[in-house]
Amino acid sequence: MTKSPSKHVEKLEIEFNNLFLSTQMIIKEALKKLGYGKEVFELLKEPIRMITVRIPIRMDSGGIRVFTGYRSQHNDAVGPTKGGVRFHPEVNEEEVKALSIWMSLKCGITDLPYGGGKGGIVCDPRNMSLAELERLSRGYVRAISQVVGPTKDIPAPDVYTNSQIMAWMMDEYSRLREFDSPGFITGKPIVLGGSQGRETATARGVTICIEQALKKKGMSLKGAKIIVQGFGNAGSFLSKFMHEAGAKVIGISDAYGALYDPEGLDINYLLDRRDSFGTVTNLFDNVITNQQLLEKECDILVPAAISNQITLENVHRIQASIIVEAANGPTTLEATKILDEKGVLLVPDILASAGGVTVSYFEWVQNNQGYYWSEEEVEEKLRKVMVNSFENIYQTAQTHKVDMRLSAYMIGIKKSAEASQFRGWI
Repeated sequence: MTKSPSKHVEKLEIEFNNLFLSTQMIIKEALKKLGYGKEVFELLKEPIRMITVRIPIRMDSGGIRVFTGYRSQHNDAVGPTKGGVRFHPEVNEEEVKALSIWMSLKCGITDLPYGGGKGGIVCDPRNMSLAELERLSRGYVRAISQVVGPTKDIPAPDVYTNSQIMAWMMDEYSRLREFDSPGFITGKPIVLGGSQGRETATARGVTICIEQALKKKGMSLKGAKIIVQGFGNAGSFLSKFMHEAGAKVIGISDAYGALYDPEGLDINYLLDRRDSFGTVTNLFDNVITNQQLLEKECDILVPAAISNQITLENVHRIQASIIVEAANGPTTLEATKILDEKGVLLVPDILASAGGVTVSYFEWVQNNQGYYWSEEEVEEKLRKVMVNSFENIYQTAQTHKVDMRLSAYMIGIKKSAEASQFRGWI
């Protein structure tokens, strides 16, 4: 029996609320390990600013539809906040708040001069025309224009948003400010000040984390069996990079199901057939479920889709030696502890997916300088940041005898805590 829409929304709100609460729990534990008092937790457990906006848009039909949008700014003690804007029917306030905190952690891990931000609009871009999406993008910028900017809060692409949407947003902001403002937003087209390597940055970062994790396990990438759950931007590019490196991608999935072949999938063929939303499995008959794919035997499992995929319910059936989280919150805290006890090396989301914000930072720097780097320069700088971040988190986990997730939170939250103290906020 199909669930009613109201029950589905209620279930999602509970999930995102759990994500937010679990994020707060780990921050509390991380700060305690670092020796900070409860007042630091009180400051950092919630965003300093959470904005809800209503955006009236004229639809192609001629009628007016009012959309709800959000912008969360977690902590700006280190510098301006930074984070993506997602267009999705299931965006909600708790999700946006949790994601802005994760962005602070990512920026702390990679030592970027940012705090965390995140935004979203409740909509389904798959059912909207380009003209409607443009009006919505511009309307969102008008609604939040007073609290964002190159030295305040810098948006970027996220779920179901892309370089075209970033271009519309930048143009609207530039019109409002009456001067060209490429540094207002990242993830732009190259011709409008975008950075080389930005589109593949998240997947590059995940790839580097996989390479480092394999070294720690004494394993080789060539011939390694890899399952990638999710075939959107990160998952598809990652599958391509793994295939090109000689690994065997034995499973991929999208929102409609999963494809699995223990001998390896034809990744180039699948990349040619996928649509702009990362859908490809609907073209095949021999499809299994996402959950069945997660439980298949492999060397490396990469959850690159949605949250709460590895839980107490299925963790004992996970057969991977290494898990690298390219999605946000795919493994629950309880499941993380069990995986750690089993000897599975889990590279947490706030480290594995930090390639995107790192190259966004590179784009912002290039915009500020008016001097642009080659793709080779960008990839070289990204590798240096990701390798250093991985090693720092791994060694901290070994020293403090904690799992990689708690170690990442300890390093990630420390920068915001220190900056807040030096400013005299706490």
